[in-house]
Amino acid sequence: MDPGRASLGNLFAAFVEITLSSFGGAAAWAYRVLVEKRRWLTEREFAALWSLAQALPGPNIVNAAIFVGMQHQGARGAAVAFVGLVLVPLVVVLPIGALYTQIGHVELVRAVLRGVAVVASGLLITLGIKLAMPYRRDPWALGVAALAFAGVGLLHWPLLVVMGILLPCSVAVAWRRLR
Repeated sequence: MDPGRASLGNLFAAFVEITLSSFGGAAAWAYRVLVEKRRWLTEREFAALWSLAQALPGPNIVNAAIFVGMQHQGARGAAVAFVGLVLVPLVVVLPIGALYTQIGHVELVRAVLRGVAVVASGLLITLGIKLAMPYRRDPWALGVAALAFAGVGLLHWPLLVVMGILLPCSVAVAWRRLR
């Protein structure tokens, strides 16, 4: 990533775009905007960023926004990216949340939300495939990914346990490969 490449206005606009497009999760749209559209990150950089964002406490997209903003414009960039990401949801989601508390029990509303959940699942599967593509020829990476999937997805182990086991191994192998 080229620090300073994105202006504060561009950072704000990018994260407003991500938040306005993110129905059912921001990861797929963050990938589209940051990698495919703005080209601020490569596929591998996004995969590394998203992995780090998931490992840190807090919402993944907020962590990613702060990191990208920081890389481009320092602390001011991090603040601007964060505000761009959360401003619209605060203005829109709070009233919708209040409305949902009143009509969330209505079957039509519940059916709409079930439909949104299906679409969100498709977006997450698409993102998972995109994140895996840069590593498709790396047997070690595919093995670690398969173990993570088995641990969390099949065995239902807590994410922190799986990360606590796989992360040190993966970091050690990556470190060794750099030497």
